[in-house]
Amino acid sequence: MTSLTSPPASSGAPAAPTPTSTPSTPSVPASGPASGPASGPVPAASALGAPAALGELHTLVIDWFDDNARDLPWRHPDAGAWSVMVSEFMLQQTPVSRVLPVHQEWLERWPRPADLAAEPPGEAVRAWGRLGYPRRALRLHAAATAIAQQHGGEVPYDQAELLALPGVGEYTAAAVASFAYGRRHSVLDTNVRRVFARVVSGTQYPPNATTAAERRLASALLPEEDATAARWAAATMELGALVCVARSPKCGACPVASRCAWRLAGSPAHDGPPRKGQTYAGTDRQVRGRLLAVLRASTAPVPRSALDAVWSDAVQRSRALAGLIEDGLVEPLPGQRFRLPR
Repeated sequence: MTSLTSPPASSGAPAAPTPTSTPSTPSVPASGPASGPASGPVPAASALGAPAALGELHTLVIDWFDDNARDLPWRHPDAGAWSVMVSEFMLQQTPVSRVLPVHQEWLERWPRPADLAAEPPGEAVRAWGRLGYPRRALRLHAAATAIAQQHGGEVPYDQAELLALPGVGEYTAAAVASFAYGRRHSVLDTNVRRVFARVVSGTQYPPNATTAAERRLASALLPEEDATAARWAAATMELGALVCVARSPKCGACPVASRCAWRLAGSPAHDGPPRKGQTYAGTDRQVRGRLLAVLRASTAPVPRSALDAVWSDAVQRSRALAGLIEDGLVEPLPGQRFRLPR
């Protein structure tokens, strides 16, 4: 998800280059991602041919993105890095349609990291609503607190500083640096990995977990110029989200279908480990969601009896509540009462 804005004046960062839809003709790095070195050959790089062919690939995908990208608030030129960071936390394993209203409410209530940091972490959990995986709310609150205390209230633009923030991992750091500040990083989410697996490696799906070989491939595909690399990252992500989808890919609408290794090989079926879909009904996750819904709806401590009423299986209910307490999402009080963390 992208908003290619310049760093805030107070951050001391150099201005991000103006994005362009016409990339330069890059050379393919011998090895290593933009964020650090890596050893070993770049898989399937020969499928791309000369650097000129790689430049054409960049142009096709970025031009498609310019014509087809969704109008999302965190992509607006004036969105700012905080909007991008909030969106990246919310979009993890959550569809855009569910994130949009919560993102808007969040930015209206907490337009700066310091605004969120000034509130108790339980308020972040309350505002998270039904996005799921609510520990992300606590991590975002912790990151906002660190930004307010250590970075003058401005989201850092340096990847190492982003990685040092609570709850920020490899993907989120690269995404914020790239999408908010136009910096050159490989941004590997599930959608991008699937595009690269099909177009370059000729397989239907990427491995279940990101591999070193995928990182080397992403580095080899990355344009050399910062703004073009940031645009490429956003474009490949959007291509995977809208066209090169997991099931029933829309190859007729793909700008690089004619050079897709998987399609040219006859679209062979996945022959790796079985891909398991996520379940929700009847799981501890569902119970945790029910319990949190009761706590979010009340500004006062909630008695145990109110929580007991939302799920009939006492053993599973107790296990889910214990997990919420252990994760810091629920605070137990004397007298069998509970509340969101303060």
